[in-house]
Amino acid sequence: MARKRPLPDTTKLEAVRSRIDSVDEQIHRLISERAKLAQLVGISKSRDGHTVDFYRPEREAQVLRRARARNRGPLRDEEVVRLFREIMSACLAQQEPLKVAYLGPEATFSQTAVLTQFGHSVRSLPLGSIDEVFHEVESAAADFGVVPIENSTEGTVNHTLDRFIGSPLKICGEVELRIQHYLMGNMSALGRIVRICSHPQSLAQCRGWLQEHLPSVELVPASSNGEAARRARDERGTAAIAGETAAEVYGLKVLAAQIEDRADNTTRFLVLGRKLLAPSGKDRTTLLVSVADTDSPGALYRLLEPLAKHRVSMTRIESRPSHRRKWDYIFFIDIDGHAEEPHVARALAALKRRCSLYRVLGSYPRAVL
Repeated sequence: MARKRPLPDTTKLEAVRSRIDSVDEQIHRLISERAKLAQLVGISKSRDGHTVDFYRPEREAQVLRRARARNRGPLRDEEVVRLFREIMSACLAQQEPLKVAYLGPEATFSQTAVLTQFGHSVRSLPLGSIDEVFHEVESAAADFGVVPIENSTEGTVNHTLDRFIGSPLKICGEVELRIQHYLMGNMSALGRIVRICSHPQSLAQCRGWLQEHLPSVELVPASSNGEAARRARDERGTAAIAGETAAEVYGLKVLAAQIEDRADNTTRFLVLGRKLLAPSGKDRTTLLVSVADTDSPGALYRLLEPLAKHRVSMTRIESRPSHRRKWDYIFFIDIDGHAEEPHVARALAALKRRCSLYRVLGSYPRAVL
């Protein structure tokens, strides 16, 4: 005969609940106090300014790093960071929310990146293309933009890089987002799928799974995973690969979960703005550079030598056509550190002297989590 589990001590339970209520009151009081202090910061900077005028990404990065460093559990670091992000987002939006453009429609990974970086107290603006995101920020119709730049499996989003060549925008931050793909549709079984729609990057990131489980199904590229989910909702026989949120937004059934080929599949997004940032203490700098004689022996070595000399770590380099003349190239370079740090500044001064084209696209806080 099974032993009955003892009933909880209701007196002790009520005492714990009472303590929780008391803690909740303290938390609420402190959040309200923080919101009032945030108002004072805004007033002291500009009485008639806009939210974007006193939004400080480097300051937010410092706050989040401190929150993570002092965390001793039981909440995980990412949960603590998320909570503080939302508090800062709500405090900043008291007068007006930031307007953040992204590659839409709703329920794309780009929208998730927006909410990860800025919290939910922003006005997110879904747009139809990366070009439109750049244009909205350039024209000040949006305060910031979020665009994908590279995936750990499929590499660089070249169109984003190319758009920087003629744009005055600066990079103000980065987001690293773990990407999990879900197969979704209105059908009841995989055997009823006629075609699968998704962004080309997502199709590529699930190539192995699709070949194993649905080798004869037609794969149809879409402009975004959100658009793919819309098609799956509206078209008979069509399924989509997208993030789990898309299934909720478009009313679809999840047919298979986490079908990406690599468990560490991650996409990096860049935050676009109109100003360069001050150092946060843990930064990355992105450069756009070129030399007049890219086809001469040792040209790239001579360009990069100052980085090694001044002990600046280069974390990424990409070449792209310059669009100035055929077979002429420019380089996008990521380095550790802020352009204002002394050793980085010395390296960049020496590098600049060797360039025919030199621009600092941004020095910005590295992704917090």
